[in-house]
Amino acid sequence: MKIVAVTACPVGIAHTYMAAENLQKAGEELGVNIKVETQGSIGVENALTEKDIEEADGVIIASDKEVSKERFIGKKLIVTGVQEGIRNPQKLIQRFETEDIPVYRADLMSLEEAKKRKKEKENPIYRHLMSGVSYMIPFIVVGGLLIALALTLGGEQTPGGIVIPEDSFWKKIEEIGAASFSFMVPILAGFIAVSIADRPGLAPGIIGGFIAANGSFYGSEAGAGFIGGIIAGFLAGYITLAIKKIKVPQAIQPVMPIIFIPILSTAAVGLLFVYVIGAPVAQVFESLTAWLEGMQGASSVLLALILGAMIAIDMGGPFNKVAFLFGSAMIAEGNYEIMGPIAVAICIPPLGMGLATFINKRKYQPAEQQAGKASFTMGLFGITEGAIPFAAQDPLRVIPSIVIGSMTGSVIAMLGNVGDRVAHGGPIVAVLGAVDNVFMFFVAAIIGTLVTALLVNFLKKDVSGVRKHSNKEKDKQKVDNEPTDNTSIELNKLTDIMTMDLIDTDIQGTTRDEVIDKLIQKLNGSGVLNDPKAYKQAVIAREEEGTTGMGMNIAIPHGKSTAVNKTAVAFAIKRDGVDWESLDGTDAKLIFMIAVPQEQAGDQHLKILQMLSRKLMDATFRDQLLKVTTKEEAYQLLNEIQ
Repeated sequence: MKIVAVTACPVGIAHTYMAAENLQKAGEELGVNIKVETQGSIGVENALTEKDIEEADGVIIASDKEVSKERFIGKKLIVTGVQEGIRNPQKLIQRFETEDIPVYRADLMSLEEAKKRKKEKENPIYRHLMSGVSYMIPFIVVGGLLIALALTLGGEQTPGGIVIPEDSFWKKIEEIGAASFSFMVPILAGFIAVSIADRPGLAPGIIGGFIAANGSFYGSEAGAGFIGGIIAGFLAGYITLAIKKIKVPQAIQPVMPIIFIPILSTAAVGLLFVYVIGAPVAQVFESLTAWLEGMQGASSVLLALILGAMIAIDMGGPFNKVAFLFGSAMIAEGNYEIMGPIAVAICIPPLGMGLATFINKRKYQPAEQQAGKASFTMGLFGITEGAIPFAAQDPLRVIPSIVIGSMTGSVIAMLGNVGDRVAHGGPIVAVLGAVDNVFMFFVAAIIGTLVTALLVNFLKKDVSGVRKHSNKEKDKQKVDNEPTDNTSIELNKLTDIMTMDLIDTDIQGTTRDEVIDKLIQKLNGSGVLNDPKAYKQAVIAREEEGTTGMGMNIAIPHGKSTAVNKTAVAFAIKRDGVDWESLDGTDAKLIFMIAVPQEQAGDQHLKILQMLSRKLMDATFRDQLLKVTTKEEAYQLLNEIQ
């Protein structure tokens, strides 16, 4: 049996690649030929070809965002959330043998097929809400960080607290941050509407969100806040969707999406808010805000317990996202002490599981010990999903441990008046100055992490067959040898497919293409390539699909081609940087070129990207790489990527 799959998530980092990796592993264990396309933050990888789809016996889409299904017409199709791909990959694959999976026929599906498909999908309300949240978060992050920066660098202590002088440069920075915050509710509403009704819902949603956030339209001093924004988004979306279904003369159809639909939808949503919905919702929101601000003692502890449990229970799933949205919305209302406990709880599951693997290796297999390092790093950056591999493998011991740890940290943060001005979590936000009461933030995070690590190790039993020797001697021997045919190599670390000959600590070239040529020369000189020109065509073709400049001074050009003899990675440092059209506008200074044979593209290529993406998120590691002066120093650092 042959299966093809697509994985995707709104952020496109953790869930996307974890689901892909687990589906690949499940396919290997079941003896099923499976190819997985990932639609992550760096674009579409391992793309499914027409031949792949034609030969497939079934298709799995494990995604939390909309994925086009037109190319799968005529194929048995399972559509589910990305969490299913992470947690139950074997069950998903086995459904093609145990169930009568419907064939996707686009608009020609029968009623029974449509009902069955609908059950397979996640709750559409949640999907629409998360779509709006994913577009809203950058505005909160930008606003929060700019305000935090302005207060940290330009604020002056007064009896009434920290104040920024009115005529100062930092006052302007604070005002820019406040402007970013003002877009939060309109963007939330606008993209909820887009998720429901596509592009015609954008204008009604954003305008409806603006009205919801400005109580002057309906006689309220505060406004309806994020609750009003959510209501406005769903109203705009479904009203637009209803108007789109109205049959009109053919002569009017071309102007419906740009004139009649947005005008009628906007007027309907606006008037409903002004005359019917606005004032009651504003009253509810004002009461909620006042209740939260007045919470003390037992009531605040209870809220912290609930939020901590929700963050940890599904590690990035629906409960986690709802708690996160709640904290983010409170930031916009000036209440930072709700997001503070959430920011602590977010990092505890991955930090706790990472620490657990460090302090008692006998409880974990070698692969889990490697995952622990990645998990700990992800925790530093506030990525809760780092704990998912452990929870998927041992949910009865891991999930209670991370929930109790997160609840502990959340309560300590609440009692310690920890505030967070940015819609994110983990030590990174404290380092950037976005946290109030930094000391208590770290106290809460450390205690919660220790609780998780100690509890999970108490519950777990020692594993059998744990390796007690190191691979240092093996690594030392491999450094000076050429890489052999690695089709059977188990790829555990980046240096399994690298030698020092593939490293250049001061590469020459003033343009992207010149640097690419230099790296291809290195690969060719090490016997990695059999046709350098053909491989370059594959690399340039990938760049034309979308830049491989990931930002943060990183570029990862790559090519999958029959011109590649064996999987390898070449690494170069460009001291003064080179323009790679990166997503954040930074020049590329750390450049990794991946070469993968066509027949290995679906497995090793994905694993290399995962290893690089995880490790390169660590700013300290990037700085260390930039400071190396010899190939030996670079190799030792690259040996940590696994």
